[in-house]
Parts: sequence; C-alpha cells; structure tokens
Amino acid sequence: MRGREFIRHLENDEATARLGDDIAAALRPGDVVFLHGDLGMGKSALARAIIRAIAGDDTLEVPSPTYTLMQEYPLRLPVHHLDLYRLSEPGELAELGVEEVAAEGALLVEWPERAEGALEATITIRLSEAGEGRDAAVSAGEEAARRLEHSFAVRRFLVDAGCKDASRRFLLGDASIRAYETVHMEGRKAAILMDAPARGDEPVVRDGRPYSHIARLAQSVSAFIGIANGLRAQGFAAPKIYAQALEDGLLLIEHLGSGAFLENGLPVPERYEAAGALLARLHQRDWPARFPVAEGQEHQLQPYDRQAMGIEIELCLDWYLPYRFGRNPSDQERQQFLDLWEKLFSRLEQAEQSLVLRDYHSPNIIWRQECEGDDRLGLIDVQDALRGPAAYDLSSLAFDARIDISNPLRQRILQAYCDARTDAAFDRDALEEAFALTAAQRNTKLLGTFVRLCKRDGKSGYLAHLPRIRAYLREAIRHPALAELAEFYARHRLLDEDVHD
Repeated sequence: MRGREFIRHLENDEATARLGDDIAAALRPGDVVFLHGDLGMGKSALARAIIRAIAGDDTLEVPSPTYTLMQEYPLRLPVHHLDLYRLSEPGELAELGVEEVAAEGALLVEWPERAEGALEATITIRLSEAGEGRDAAVSAGEEAARRLEHSFAVRRFLVDAGCKDASRRFLLGDASIRAYETVHMEGRKAAILMDAPARGDEPVVRDGRPYSHIARLAQSVSAFIGIANGLRAQGFAAPKIYAQALEDGLLLIEHLGSGAFLENGLPVPERYEAAGALLARLHQRDWPARFPVAEGQEHQLQPYDRQAMGIEIELCLDWYLPYRFGRNPSDQERQQFLDLWEKLFSRLEQAEQSLVLRDYHSPNIIWRQECEGDDRLGLIDVQDALRGPAAYDLSSLAFDARIDISNPLRQRILQAYCDARTDAAFDRDALEEAFALTAAQRNTKLLGTFVRLCKRDGKSGYLAHLPRIRAYLREAIRHPALAELAEFYARHRLLDEDVHD
C-alpha cells in the first residue's frame, strides 16, 4: 500500500480509546480497516473503541464476533465488525455479503490475513508489544492518509490546549465545509471542537472568483473568532474561544448547551418571540467595521450588498429551475429575473443597516433555560456575518427554513421585535417592507441552495424543505413592494407545487 504510516504508542487502555476516537473521526463510507496483531494485542479493544466513538456511547455493548464472524452496528456511519479467526475458507465472505456492506459503511476486520486477498484494506493497523504497552502502526493510501493525518492533527491541537485525555464525539457536519465535535474531559465542562479548514480549490464561477468569495462567505475560522468576540463584547451569548490554531482551521470553543427552540418537533412561540426581541436589541447597537481575532489580526466586516445577494438568488435559476422544469432558463428569463431583483436591491439599500448573522434560525440559536436576559439565547454559526439589511435576520427567524412557522406565530415574532425597538428612529412600515424583501431574497436563494445540496453534494434530505420554502415565498411576495416579482414567479410557475418533492 502506497501512502503513509503513523506510529502511535498506546501506554494503557485510555490511550487505546483515544486512538479509537481518532480513527473513528477519519472513517468514511467504503473504508476497510485491517487490524493485525497476535492474540492479546488489543485488536478487539481497539475495534470496540472505534465503534463506541462512532456511536457516541461509551457503554455500548460490542461483543467479539469470533463465533458469529460479523456483527452489525447501524450507526450514523454503519459499521460491520468482522473476526475471521475461525473463517474456514475465503468463500464464506461472499455468503456474509461483505462486498455489499462495505459500500454502505466501514468494515473493521480482525485476522484479515485469513481472507487471502478477498478484501482490500483502506487503512491497516498493526499492533505489537512495545515496552509496558503497545505500538500501533497505522498505514493508509494517500486519500485515507490525509484524513488520518488531519485527525491526528486535531489530537495534537487538543493536547496543546490542555486536553490530553479528552474524548472526541461527532456532533454534526453542516451544509458547508465545517464539522463539529463534542470534546469531553473528566471533571470539566464539555467543549466544542470546530474544524473548518480555510476554503481553497473552489471552482471559479464569475470574474475569476468562486461563489464563496462573491457571496462573501467566511474564508477561515478568523471570521468566527472576530464575530464571536464582537458579540460577547456587546453583551450577547456567543461562544468563548478557549484555543485556536488558525492555520489548521481548528478552534476549541465554549459549549453553550443543547436547549432547542422546538419541543416535540414544534416551535415554542415564547422562544421565537425572545429571539425576535434579542434582534431588536442587537440592531440598536453600534457595530464596528473590524473585530479582534488575535494579536495584530482583525476580521473586517464585509457588506451584504447586491453583489452578494445577487449571486445567491441566481442559485434559483441555476439549480432549482432545471430541477423543477428540466431545462435551463432562457437568456430573456434570466435578464427579466435579474432586472426585477436589481430594483428590489435598490430598495434594500435604503433600509436600515446593521450586523446580519445570516443564518439566524432554530438550528443556530441555543435556548439556555438556566440563564437570564440576552444570555438565555446562545448564538452559534456566526462566521458568515456581514453588514446589511437589519430585517434579514428577522425574516430568517420568522420564516425558519427547517420548521413550519405559522403566520400567527410569524406576526408574534414581528410584534416582539417591534415592541423591543425603543429607539425613536425606528420606522415600522420601513421594517415591514424590508422584512418582506429579505424573506423573498432568502427563500429564493434557498430553493436553489437545497437543490444544489442534493444534486451536487448528495444530500437529498434537503429536498423535503422545498414545499415549505415555496409556501414562505408565496407569503412574502404578497407585500405590495413585491408585486412585479410575484407576477414573474406566477407567470413562470416557480412556486407551484411539484411532484418531484
């Protein structure tokens, strides 16, 4: 196997468990892990650690498959654990359906030499005695080796941050390049590992620039540090930064809790109202153009202008329309669409401007029941913040993309915001127009974004949100300021229900 080899010394069972965490974090569907070693070398212990890390359950029963040959674990990454010590001949593997299950998840194979070449390893781990403990020689081909190297770099980061004995558990991977883990240390509050390498190697879409540059998405973790620092300085609950490795895109940050805005899958009105009122207070603050990141380094707040908003709404033409109708837009359709939006962007430029977090909705707001005031609402996923129309985050909340928000609840959110705007300059009529315009822009973008996530990234679950997004758009474009856009959408049947969904 061409690639790289990593040597890890395992001085005790805890070190074996940590290696299991690190291997688990690097595994992907299709990986086949060979576990070599004499009897008693800890192959089963390491396999058990890997499976428990993927399950996020340190007490999960993981029996040895010596007699059954294979144990199945239907986890977020499906795992099959094989022990081939009692394999009578390689043909038995075909009876187990090993090739089929290998494509769906990961295989952990003890005594792989008994398969006589019937399986090919992605990652090979050889365990051997070394002093009072064991050595694990981990080797892999180039692609898997890059994943392993990154996972081991995360471990070094945690050690340098004073978390040598920490366990790592997958938390989530969002719709972008970021991934998150929960970091547990005995006797200490859990923390969050944010793993967000700097963007790179993205396809150019216009004017020599990739989409993320034009839409002004965060290019590195520096943006998160700056915005989180700025929010905390103004009295809002954003995560504290415990440790940072900017070049590697790694942050160890405060765990703000896990309180949700939903109960039994339904929105809790009082929590949404509290989030609306918090936005009002946020919009009455003066926000700087630059936020501190590290000594001698700042994050500059970029504008959420017609260029960024424009590239976003074009996703509707480039992805949603072909999905919906099986064709690309004509040049005339595209130009009419863009001309209509240029007029609307001009109106938004006249609206109140403030800090815009951009994804201010239920998955990114933590309900902290034990806290008081603005500290009760934890703000996460803030790295893409810009300066733009203040109404944008309010419409993001009141037209929550992940859960149905009824019109009565939407009006309660809007009223809670308006009641909390105590400044004399506040203009409710102007706010309601900007609220409708930003809701239309955001949901037009999301039609394309969710189809792109399905077709380009293989995340088909996002298509389930399309009926909700169309319903939101039908509501938003009822505002008189959107009459021309409403006529265009109706003429092209963009918001008709779709048998595809």
